[in-house]
Amino acid sequence: MTAKLSDARALVLFSGGQDSTTCLAWALTRFAEVETVGFDYGQRHAVELQCRDGIREALSRAGGLGEGRLGPDHLVPIEALGRISETALTREVAIATAESGLPTTFVPGRNLIFLGLAAAVAYRRGCRHIVLGVCETDYSGYPDCRDDTIKAMQVALNLGLETRLVLHTPLMWRDKAETFALADRIGGPDLLRVVIEDSHTCYLGDRSHRHAWGYGCGGCPACRLRADGYERWIRSRSGTAG
Repeated sequence: MTAKLSDARALVLFSGGQDSTTCLAWALTRFAEVETVGFDYGQRHAVELQCRDGIREALSRAGGLGEGRLGPDHLVPIEALGRISETALTREVAIATAESGLPTTFVPGRNLIFLGLAAAVAYRRGCRHIVLGVCETDYSGYPDCRDDTIKAMQVALNLGLETRLVLHTPLMWRDKAETFALADRIGGPDLLRVVIEDSHTCYLGDRSHRHAWGYGCGGCPACRLRADGYERWIRSRSGTAG
């Protein structure tokens, strides 16, 4: 059955990482009913999927942002994406810059596929709003994270579904320091604790090393980006320049 689209309902693309956790919190402050969707595509850092339940539980506790607002989670298996991808996120391939000029962590078509599937879920669940954590400011080199790509996808999805879905990208013009700051503004120390302790961003799936900014190998591009953003956010809070 397909529910009538409601402006009170949102679907968040939720991987279990820092960005999608912050976007989930952002959505919970704006919409009466929020659902989540994640994708299992055979990623090397599949530990992120294991983090999702803990984050949702933490946000749903009494007094939490998601109390009475956080609805069902949808985990969609798309192993085919991993099988057709020869990337550092789906194979034991070195993380580097490929001959194309793109990083080897780029999974071709990933966000386009994610959005197509998320739109199908949103259409069925009556969620007019779709929230995702893509970003151009800390540009990863992924063309499917660009603002132009997301706007084009919104047009294509609405034409193809004959409806009016709205795609939200609250982090599009924020760097990682500003993402930490946004989480602080939304939920204060409680949300920051969830982001640092429970979310996962490391490309190698390392949950054995705990840093001030969270868990990860500390050396992959995702970890370095998160660590640098955390340090800049801490300096901005203390009023230290540079």
